[in-house]
Amino acid sequence: MPSGQSRTLSDIVSVAKDKYEESVLKLIQPNRLPQHIAIIMDGNGRWALSRHMPRIFGHRAGMETVRRTLQAARDIGIEFVTLYAFSAENWSRPKPEISALMHLLQEYLRKEVDELDSSNVKLLTIGNISKLPSYANRALDCA
Repeated sequence: MPSGQSRTLSDIVSVAKDKYEESVLKLIQPNRLPQHIAIIMDGNGRWALSRHMPRIFGHRAGMETVRRTLQAARDIGIEFVTLYAFSAENWSRPKPEISALMHLLQEYLRKEVDELDSSNVKLLTIGNISKLPSYANRALDCA
């Protein structure tokens, strides 16, 4: 940043996060990392509600967290990541929320398919996906 320009709080937070991540990465011992991690995606809607936002904002933030998590896993050499993303219980959510989740899945895969391919990521689905809308299944097939 040129001298004389002030930094915004956002700039300062961004630099601090980068420095923190660098220091954490230095502590990682590659020979002690697991080859596989599994993550249960839970609480995105509650996170949004606790901030007085609609649940979909939490789901969207969760989508971004998935992207960052997968990138971090690749960066440190974790070979396999399993995401438990949508349980049978989730079908009891309000229809508009289910629809929004399915569209988020489609949007995420459409945006990330090139990155996934270039990173040699193979997407496998586990479980019964027959109830997913056709557009969500097509997005999974293309990923």
